Amino acid sequence: MTVFSPARQLPTAEEVALAKESSRALSVYLQTRAETQQVEILAEGGATKPVRVPVTALRMLVDILTEIGEGNSVSIIPIHAEFTTQEAADMLNVSRPFLVQLLERGEIPFHKVGAHRRVRYQDVVSYKEKIDAERSKALDALAKQAQELNMGYE
Repeated sequence: MTVFSPARQLPTAEEVALAKESSRALSVYLQTRAETQQVEILAEGGATKPVRVPVTALRMLVDILTEIGEGNSVSIIPIHAEFTTQEAADMLNVSRPFLVQLLERGEIPFHKVGAHRRVRYQDVVSYKEKIDAERSKALDALAKQAQELNMGYE
């Protein structure tokens, strides 16, 4: 499976406006119990080509357009994708040596392809969700403590 990964540049103002308009127009067709929807592609010469699209894919397209409409760049990664240690470190916003330590301590599963470590996308996401939940819990505890000590938070 191929992964769409643009050069990570932000969309232009024209692309943002078009994405907002497109996501609004397409979202109307998500209110269906049908498993597919038919859309028409308009070619440069004016000819149209009907294309049947699974509603799940249409939902993803609306989500992508919504993100672009908010000025965000978007990447699509298959759930079974495998990352190099550098790609996984980039996703977690940590250094590659720190990520390797996490792998060696068994905090994130990995396997080797030759001498190179590979990390499953789903395992990186699971680890990120776990540490985000731990951080949130710690912040809640700190906020509660600050309120109990009357540190100006009410």
